[in-house]
Amino acid sequence: MKIATIHDCEIHLEKGDITDQRTDAIVNAANSSLMGGGGVDGAIHKRGGKTILNECKEIKREHWPEGLPTGEAVITSGGNLPARYVIHTVGPVWRGGNRGEPELLANAYRNSLHLSLDQGLKSISFPSISTGAYGYPINQASRIALSTINGFLEDHKGLEKVIIILFSDRDYMAYMEASEGIFKA
Repeated sequence: MKIATIHDCEIHLEKGDITDQRTDAIVNAANSSLMGGGGVDGAIHKRGGKTILNECKEIKREHWPEGLPTGEAVITSGGNLPARYVIHTVGPVWRGGNRGEPELLANAYRNSLHLSLDQGLKSISFPSISTGAYGYPINQASRIALSTINGFLEDHKGLEKVIIILFSDRDYMAYMEASEGIFKA
């Protein structure tokens, strides 16, 4: 469902599987090792194939030997995915909200958006970063995600479509509710 348009960029909320998205890039809620894992990360690596893993190994070896820091973002090809690229970002682990988690989560979205523009991409799909195994409360995370995307698009032109793809009805409803307070009708 389209929830807003900012500078000719449509923002959509959808329920589904991020590995099915045909946007220029999908965002991987990665762990700092970039080697795959569970949830969204595992699904992207499994469907995308060895190409993604090999590119992640190269990025880690050349740029982030200690692991990708929380809030940073890197890009690989999409391998066997319908999307051309995967932007890997590390969201924060929820530790009560007093250890910089809101800003780190906003950085994960913001840096992914910056990277997409730097690469000349026109469309990007996000999962709900940090709300699975990392335990970020969905109601807070949805407001941060949508506020960050809104602020970025108000300040930057070039993207044509941003999709937030949500796996569960609960997450979809949380994002719909959050969108009402962020985007003007």
